[in-house]
Amino acid sequence: MPTFRPRPAAAGLAALITAFTVCAGDAAARSFPFGPHTRSVNDLGNQFVPFHTRLWDLLHGKADGGLFLNWSSGYGTSFLPDLGTYLTSPFALLVGVFPRDRIDLAVYVVTVLKMASAAAAMACLLPALRSGRWWVAGVLGSAYSLCGWSVIEASYNPMWLDGLIALPLLCLAGEWARTGRHRIAAPLLVAVVWAANFYTAYMATLGAALVLAVRFFTEREDRRAVGRGLVRAVRTVGVGIGLAAPVLIPVCLGTKHAYPGWDRAFAPASWTDVLARLLPSTYSFFTPALFIGTGTLLLACALAFQRSVPRRERWAWAGLVAGVALSLQWGPTHLLWHAFATPNGSPYRQTFVLAGLVVITAWISVSYEGPGWRALLGGGAVLVLIAAGAGFSGLVTRWTYPLFAAGLLTAVGALVLVARGRRFAVLAAVLLIGAQAGQAAATTAFADRQKLNRLDHYAPWGERQRIQAAAVAGTDGWPRYRTDPGREQTTANDPLLVGGQGAAYYSSHTPAVLTRTLGALGGGWTSNGRAVQSLDNPVTDAIFSVGARVRGPRDPYQVGNAPDDRPVTVSAEVAPPLVTVRPPGGPVPYGRSPYRNQEALLGSMVYTVPKTVLRAADGGAVADRGPYDYRVGRGTYTLTAHCPAASEAYLWTPGLFGSARLGRGPEVELKGQLPARRAPMEHLGSAGGSAPVVVTLTSVREGTVPHEAIGCLDRTRLASAVAGLKRTGATAVHVTADGIRAQLPPGSTGTVVIAAPRIAGWSCEGRPADAYLGLVSVPVPARGSAVRCTFRPPGLRAGSAVGAGALLVMAWTGAARAVLLRRRPRLVPAGPG
Repeated sequence: MPTFRPRPAAAGLAALITAFTVCAGDAAARSFPFGPHTRSVNDLGNQFVPFHTRLWDLLHGKADGGLFLNWSSGYGTSFLPDLGTYLTSPFALLVGVFPRDRIDLAVYVVTVLKMASAAAAMACLLPALRSGRWWVAGVLGSAYSLCGWSVIEASYNPMWLDGLIALPLLCLAGEWARTGRHRIAAPLLVAVVWAANFYTAYMATLGAALVLAVRFFTEREDRRAVGRGLVRAVRTVGVGIGLAAPVLIPVCLGTKHAYPGWDRAFAPASWTDVLARLLPSTYSFFTPALFIGTGTLLLACALAFQRSVPRRERWAWAGLVAGVALSLQWGPTHLLWHAFATPNGSPYRQTFVLAGLVVITAWISVSYEGPGWRALLGGGAVLVLIAAGAGFSGLVTRWTYPLFAAGLLTAVGALVLVARGRRFAVLAAVLLIGAQAGQAAATTAFADRQKLNRLDHYAPWGERQRIQAAAVAGTDGWPRYRTDPGREQTTANDPLLVGGQGAAYYSSHTPAVLTRTLGALGGGWTSNGRAVQSLDNPVTDAIFSVGARVRGPRDPYQVGNAPDDRPVTVSAEVAPPLVTVRPPGGPVPYGRSPYRNQEALLGSMVYTVPKTVLRAADGGAVADRGPYDYRVGRGTYTLTAHCPAASEAYLWTPGLFGSARLGRGPEVELKGQLPARRAPMEHLGSAGGSAPVVVTLTSVREGTVPHEAIGCLDRTRLASAVAGLKRTGATAVHVTADGIRAQLPPGSTGTVVIAAPRIAGWSCEGRPADAYLGLVSVPVPARGSAVRCTFRPPGLRAGSAVGAGALLVMAWTGAARAVLLRRRPRLVPAGPG
């Protein structure tokens, strides 16, 4: 008969409760995959699903590029930082076993598995801290994984869930360091969690250090033992982080070279809102999601009143929880938790650490004789005060207090049954599990609905994506030319999701040079410049060798998009090769006008930029904002200019939110709200000749209109410029996972320009590549008619060296320990007599 093993049983119970509860909550909300409502909100649909699709392509050998270079996004970007930020979790590899068109389901399964694994890890940690009932460890493990931070925030930022797993694992590694066990496994564990997601692993490491400090304090070990334990802990963390350095250093340098995102000062939430977030069924983006389950919270609050727990231990754990809770609200410690940089989004990303500490405190409370009536009354009184304080917050909903009361009464009943003996253990377990699962499922369902109402959301893979992908695949000619999946995007990372090689790219590592170059050419962006968009313009298409472009309707799932019944079409244009040769001499630097900037990068004059006159609807003049722009408010305006005959009119109003219409032509949407959103240059229609160009502008917010807002494109000049670039461009181009090779026409002179942003890491002909108005360039080699450029992510060499050093240290430690054990005298049993 197999022997019952408490720890695996606790881990299995915790994982089962967690998986069932998350799925039940999503099913109650009729959220994907249990109903018609998408779960791809915010960055889940915009970043994580597309990046996991890119991983699927890599695993199946179908990606344009490799681990170092991503040829699909942003006209060529570094991929290793994105890999280290979004995809190095071991769970991410599971997407490879799903069909590509079920990538949303794959990401959901990975999310649930991560949450279940975090529950199992916590259930294993708790008995290592102090022995207790296995099923209580399982319930508390699930409470940790089902905290508000997990089901509300990290559920659509699945890379954060690696931090949820990391905290109990790092605490376990701290226990090993304290007791001198598993000296090889511990650094490997640290390396895995830091490589999986360094951001939340950093927070988890701080939390584990606090837990270890309390353990040293409460265990009353002598100073020498504490010193040895601290040395082992520091060595474990240092070697583990060193092993992860080949991923970590490129990620850090990728952040350094990225376009700066939001710059938001930290503002602490009101304490009434903080208290409200401890209760079920509350939601807010800028407050800490502290919900942990009423039963767990009751046990944690009861610890301070529990006389069976030694006073030193009682106040150490209670003080740690209180101190960390206060640290969430203080500016200096807020910066410490977030690696000294205020986050662009939610400012309480460290909340899971506090949830873990509350769970550990609850376990300490119940692992002794269990809270008696005195402790339960004291803990219950604290909870009632919390609930009363939360009543002053607007975050409380009609479901909050009924769920809170039901959970409190059920938890008290379960703890009373536990105190009456083992024969009531099953009923007590059912009550605790039911209360925990019920509150967490209701909170999950409530959050699912709130996120759909408050955040941008995107449809799971469906007919729209299938048609886009089929259109791209049908015209793909890479690397002879690029195929752009379209300006009317489904996500900000469409090239990763539906294929092609476009400009669109959204990441924490969006290169500054990419954002600034496309901005100078008239491109648009969102997310303060981190999400650059495709620019539907024939001049930039020629510059970046875009020979095919998909056009389609606006995505109906994106908030604010007007209805659109246009069909999906594909247009093909003659495009220069990816590598061109420009004449000797440097180009004219970028100026303010995107039309002139496009000409400088193209190398030919193709626009007429006329003077414009802007008037209000009543004919009144519009005031200048400065020497370059008009200032406009809400209302209708008329923009007038004169273009040569047979021109195409383009409009550039990056700071205008509204619409534009040329004559009686189609209306064009404009969504400029600088600096967060930048409206791209738009095609208005054919214009020119004796009739003036009259554009009706409708502004729904205050904004600006440049004096040089109109550009008149001459298609004949553009065709001539393209023909010249083809004639002098590369005769053959070969792209690889880490660079590009091109054969040049005989007798070429001047500068070789590659239609890719000159991000850090490019080298050509054995030296760092030059920049030609933001693109990769190198002088034509003096000898030979071929050029080769390679890309190595910055920090890869240094990270590899640090990783090799850490591996040597770990090997030396293992070898030294083996020798020491061999030299220890063996105990020989005494013989008879």
